[in-house]
Amino acid sequence: MKFDTPATANPTDRMKVLGKPLDRVDGKLKTTGTAHYAYERNDAAPNAAYGYILGSAIAKGRIESIDDADAKAAPGVLAVVTYQNAGKLGKAKNHTARMLAGPDVQHYDQAVAVVVAETFEQARAGAKLLRVNYARTAGRFDLAASQSSATKPKSGTPDTAVGDFAGAFAKAPVKLDERYTTPDQSHMMMEPHSTTAAWKDGKLTLWTSNQMINWAVGDMSETLLLPKENIHVMSPYVGGGFGSKLWVRSDAVMAALGSRAIGGRPVKLALARPQVMNNTTHRPATIQRLRIGAQKDGKITAIAHESWSGDLPGGGPETAPNATRLLYAGANRMTATRLAVLDLPEGNAMRAPGEAVGLLALEAAMDELAEKLKMDPVQLRIINDTQVDPEKPSRQFSRRDLVGCLKTGAERFGWNKRNPVPGQVRDGRWLVGMG
Repeated sequence: MKFDTPATANPTDRMKVLGKPLDRVDGKLKTTGTAHYAYERNDAAPNAAYGYILGSAIAKGRIESIDDADAKAAPGVLAVVTYQNAGKLGKAKNHTARMLAGPDVQHYDQAVAVVVAETFEQARAGAKLLRVNYARTAGRFDLAASQSSATKPKSGTPDTAVGDFAGAFAKAPVKLDERYTTPDQSHMMMEPHSTTAAWKDGKLTLWTSNQMINWAVGDMSETLLLPKENIHVMSPYVGGGFGSKLWVRSDAVMAALGSRAIGGRPVKLALARPQVMNNTTHRPATIQRLRIGAQKDGKITAIAHESWSGDLPGGGPETAPNATRLLYAGANRMTATRLAVLDLPEGNAMRAPGEAVGLLALEAAMDELAEKLKMDPVQLRIINDTQVDPEKPSRQFSRRDLVGCLKTGAERFGWNKRNPVPGQVRDGRWLVGMG
């Protein structure tokens, strides 16, 4: 979806969709339990076996050996698939980490094997019987420790500059210079990443929980080295994705490998909750620096937002400064994004990528600036509203009513009754804020 033309008379621009109490076409099915999710496709893939993933016990290193004899001999176990017998695999260009480790391990809990059995309990028990010997190597896991080695990302727009930030900031009568940090954050949607996979005549069918069907076909094609026309992906219902299901993950790949290993019989596989955090994407931790210079009346004259985050080699940054480029006015501005290499699970999209943590830091900085100015923080935002792109003042917003939102919100929850001095309102032992 591209927004490269001025707003027109479509339903979204005319405000006929947003904010309206429209019924979801799938709402009744979801609320009555009749929607078929990926792990529940007994209607389309009966007699499915169960897959269970064993994740790496180390965070960085190599697999030296895998002893699967006891697992294969366990009751109900039909197959054990590792890098040693999976066949040749590729890495999808959308993936930073490989979906199956071996011999190298890129991050903790990276999928090492899938055990396929007649029941879920048998598959899980079989996975516990696998004996994997590892050779550990040193890794990088701490963003603060790696901050000095972070580099400018090769793609996107990591640096922006308009006007003379340094000069304007130096002259500003009121200055704010603060550091903010946010931790790694993981998705935890109601439906974990789940897939049912089956093969027939060399063609793969996936019933999976995925937000982007075309991307899923491409990812599986590049991973399994199959023509796209031999892959059929279906995902009529997604029980929450928030960005982590934009791409297929190890549940889909390992279910497909498991099914192929038992002659194409359907295999259903759902990631356990801890595996969701390590075998899918997450929002990387950030270190952010905000500098804002303002006149005594609150008008911003200089604003800078710098951010550091980390990812596996070949990964990308958390684009925290992006929203600062357009939210508030200020003639002199700059942003900078830096990326460190960390041996952690893959970082990627998680609901409002970049903006979520970037706006957290920006708005905290605005509140702290308001305190320095002894100004109402809502009023500070109002006087720094802009109806044009701050980086390109000739480009006007087609519709922007931040001021209206602020005023309506303030009125509805009694902003005028707040105590303007931070840390003064308590409910027993709890501090109570308003925002």
